[in-house]
Amino acid sequence: MNNIAGAFQNKKAFIAFLTAGDPSLDKTAEYILAMQEAGADLIEIGIPFSDPIAEGEVIQRASLRALEQGVTLDGIFAMLESIRDRITVPLAFMGYINSAFAYGYDRFLNRSRACGVSGLIFPDLPFEEQGELLELADSYGISLITLVAPTSRERVTRLAQTARGFLYLVSSLGVTGVRGEITTDIPALVESIKAVTSTPVAVGFGIATPEQAAKYAKAADGVIVGSAIVKLIEEHGGNAAPALQSYIREMKAGM
Repeated sequence: MNNIAGAFQNKKAFIAFLTAGDPSLDKTAEYILAMQEAGADLIEIGIPFSDPIAEGEVIQRASLRALEQGVTLDGIFAMLESIRDRITVPLAFMGYINSAFAYGYDRFLNRSRACGVSGLIFPDLPFEEQGELLELADSYGISLITLVAPTSRERVTRLAQTARGFLYLVSSLGVTGVRGEITTDIPALVESIKAVTSTPVAVGFGIATPEQAAKYAKAADGVIVGSAIVKLIEEHGGNAAPALQSYIREMKAGM
C-alpha cells in the first residue's frame, strides 16, 4: 500500500483534489494519472455527496454533476481498482461520514484498501466521535486524517495526539474555495502544531496560486489545492488533462 509519509519525504508535498465522477469516472481515472505524471505527491479523491457542507460552490457543482450521472461508491472503487497498478503516489478519500457509514465501515475500509487508498478525510466527523472508525481504519492500515481549524488553538495537543498520515490545516474559516487573500496566521498555527507532534502538516482551503503555494509551503510540510483544480475540470470537461498538468507543474515550480 502507498505510504502517506512518502509524500512528504525530503520535499514539500503538493496535494491535489478532484471529485470522482466529474465529468465521468473514466475521466477521473485519466485525470488522476495525469496529475500524478505532472508531479502531484498525493491525490485526494472526493466522494460525491448530496450535502457537502464544507465545500464552496465549485466543488458543490462537481459533486452534483457526478451524482446526476449516478456515480456510486462501488463505481468509484471499481475505477480505482482498474488503475491501481499504475498509481505510484498515495491516494486519500475526502468525503462525508454518512457515505462510509451507510456502506458499512468494514466493507468501506476493505474496498478502500483493495484499491490502494491510504487515507480518509471526513470534515463532518467530530474529533470526539472518531474513535470507532479510527480503530477500524488502523486495523486496515489506513490513516484517518485529522483536520485542524484556525479556532483549534486550545485543542491542538489533543488533535495531534491521534494524528495519522498528516494533519490537514484549514487555512480559513468557512468553506472551500479560491481566496484572493488568506488572513490566518498560518506560520504561527503550524508552529503550535509542530511543538506537539512530528506528523506532517499540510495547508488547504483557498490556495490557488503559485505565490500562495510558495508562501504556505515555507511554513508547512505541504499544500492542498482543490477548488482551482475542480474549476479547471469544470471549464475543460473531458479535455482537462493538459490544463491540469500545466497548472500542477506551475504550482510545483512555485513551491
